[in-house]
Amino acid sequence: MFWDFWQYNFFLRALVAGFFLAVAAAILGLYLILRKDAMLGHGLTHIAFAGVAVALFFDVVPFPVALLAAGLAAFFILKIREKAGLYGDTAVAIFSSLGMAVGIILASVAKDFNVNLLSFLFGNILAIRDIELYGAILLAFGVIGTLIFFYHELIYVTFDEESARAAGLAVDRLDALLALLTAITVVIGMKIVGLLLVSALLVIPGAAALQLAGSFKKCTLLAVVLGAVSVVGGLNLAIILNWPASGAIVVTSGGIFLLVAALKRLRSA
Repeated sequence: MFWDFWQYNFFLRALVAGFFLAVAAAILGLYLILRKDAMLGHGLTHIAFAGVAVALFFDVVPFPVALLAAGLAAFFILKIREKAGLYGDTAVAIFSSLGMAVGIILASVAKDFNVNLLSFLFGNILAIRDIELYGAILLAFGVIGTLIFFYHELIYVTFDEESARAAGLAVDRLDALLALLTAITVVIGMKIVGLLLVSALLVIPGAAALQLAGSFKKCTLLAVVLGAVSVVGGLNLAIILNWPASGAIVVTSGGIFLLVAALKRLRSA
């Protein structure tokens, strides 16, 4: 029985790490969606992929290189959007394409590290180490603490950016803060659910919560619940059907979104 897996240490570690990653991603993702920056996480995964490829190519630890690459990319995306007058998605698309291109070139040139590169692309939540577990926990508390500390400023900027600028708020710094938190979330999530799938945890729970909740606080709570349910349900689905855990988590999250969208349609009918 799949319930037997709940007795194993590796499964409980996966649940804990996945839960805290989902909490951080859901809360952060809600701000990104409302600020029309939902694709930022997806774009930074491609940049982090390039960072991992560079690290493996030069035989150094991937985590700091990927974090540096994603952090710098987030900074330049904001600068390009500000200076060149480009929409956020345009700047994200430019860096996303470049990041993927660099990663593909390095993977092609040095074929011997392709297996290691795949582990970062798809993750392996059932085989995470202490550093990934503690990283997910620290990330969740860091995101929650930061967003609570800047709650009023972020709400102001999110719902009325022009008035926030007129009131003298440091909008660009708040944008940079959200972008940096997104970069950290992507890099920590790459060994848990993989670079290709971590952006789904940033977007889907928040998008589903926005279909149902009336207030921002209720929406935040619902996004966290849906993200956590996606992880727990996805891990159990992976055990039952012998699916890759990361894929099962995202499929569960997508299924929840479709169910929520259907419920909203029925309520409005």
